[in-house]
Amino acid sequence: MELSKIIKEVEPKQVLNFKDVDICGISYNSKTINSHEIFVCLKGEHVDGHEYAQMAFEKGAVALMCEKPLNIEIPQLIVDSTQKKIADLSACFYHNPSRELNLIGVTGTNGKTTVTHLIQKIFEQDSKKCALIGTLGYRLSSTSDYYEAKHTTPQAPELQHTLQKILKSDILNVVTEVSSHSLEQYRVRKCKFSGAVFTNLTQDHLDFHITMDNYFKAKAKLFEGLDAGSYAVINNDDKYASGFIGVISSKVKIMTYGIRNDADLMAKNIVFASSGVSFTCVYKDAEIDIKLKLNGMFSVYNALAAIGCAIANGISLDVSKAALESTKSVAGRFEIVCTSPLVIVDYAHTPDGLENILRAARELTPEEGSLICLFGCGGDRDATKRPKMGKIAQSLSDKIIITSDNPRSEDPQQIITDILSGLKLINPKTVFVEPDRAEAIKLLKTICSDKDVIIVAGKGHEDYQILKDKTIHFDDREEVAKVFNVAN
Repeated sequence: MELSKIIKEVEPKQVLNFKDVDICGISYNSKTINSHEIFVCLKGEHVDGHEYAQMAFEKGAVALMCEKPLNIEIPQLIVDSTQKKIADLSACFYHNPSRELNLIGVTGTNGKTTVTHLIQKIFEQDSKKCALIGTLGYRLSSTSDYYEAKHTTPQAPELQHTLQKILKSDILNVVTEVSSHSLEQYRVRKCKFSGAVFTNLTQDHLDFHITMDNYFKAKAKLFEGLDAGSYAVINNDDKYASGFIGVISSKVKIMTYGIRNDADLMAKNIVFASSGVSFTCVYKDAEIDIKLKLNGMFSVYNALAAIGCAIANGISLDVSKAALESTKSVAGRFEIVCTSPLVIVDYAHTPDGLENILRAARELTPEEGSLICLFGCGGDRDATKRPKMGKIAQSLSDKIIITSDNPRSEDPQQIITDILSGLKLINPKTVFVEPDRAEAIKLLKTICSDKDVIIVAGKGHEDYQILKDKTIHFDDREEVAKVFNVAN
């Protein structure tokens, strides 16, 4: 693409050393840049891309996007915010694919991954191709493999490129997770969303957002940006529901869902069983019974969110029922790895997420069995949630094992100490500490019986562990299978 066309779309405040070079790609990493690409000098939390512009030039960059003039003799687009403008640049370079797609964004603290997967299944049940982008990567159908993703919502160049590839694959429907980081960092800027879904808002990422109000405002950007004729699906049982509804244009159709509070779409007659949860879905004058293979109250909310999105897209309740009833668990989301004892691996890493998972597990715990929870908290992340998660784990479980999650640069023992500060009493018969996560999982076998239910929380689908000086291969599901002799 010619630089002159990019300049017209991006509208920089100044252009230096103009020459209408051909741009073959976009890069913001000087280590991986290719020849004839434009290098964007992004400012991150720890790194300033302006310091690597010379290296990018030496490796083949033919133009720069930056926030200040640099002493490099190639075209430079000077902008106020490279973080904003990289999104404009990316949308322009990949020919604005979202304008031709039915793009659905799902945001919230918990449930995004499951809801996107359920929506994809419903669309396919209705004979509509639907791609998915999220925490597990992106995939073109519910039966295809995932392509790896570094973020829940990719950076703008990767996101726009992915949307273009989906469009070229003759797929017109896309459902994507939209994280608060991506909204705050403008990754989805220039994406045209047909609809947006809100799951819930509870404490998470306060190391980044600092306050819950800032966290809410970041999420709200998705709904503020909806155009006339689009739709929003809102969890009316969440205390932030009215706040989200309040920022939505009057020209956007709103559908609410819930269980406790009155809503457009509701679930009643909820029954939990080891095989899954069943409920009656009520929409206007229609009622339909749905039996999920998934469990927990959170699964009912996730199903309602997906059904609400389906209704907004003209898909019948019968189609949604067929899709939902055939759906098994999503990787690392209440995933059963062993049945005797019942060992469940889940991604829950927030206070609310852990509480939901443990309440769901308690429904499956027999009277003669115990509920055991193994968990840790991530390092270099919101430390205020650690004692809260310790308190929740102790109050809802019979035994707990506190271990490491992804400690990153922090001392694992300090993280554990923070968790322990939330406990009322440290009884050595019910509270166990083992910083080594592999050893902690081995410890499970020595403190459980076949009648017990075990939750291994925090990492879910992740197949790695981030330590202070390295990242190692580590998968909770593999470790559980080894300890309890589960055949692959």
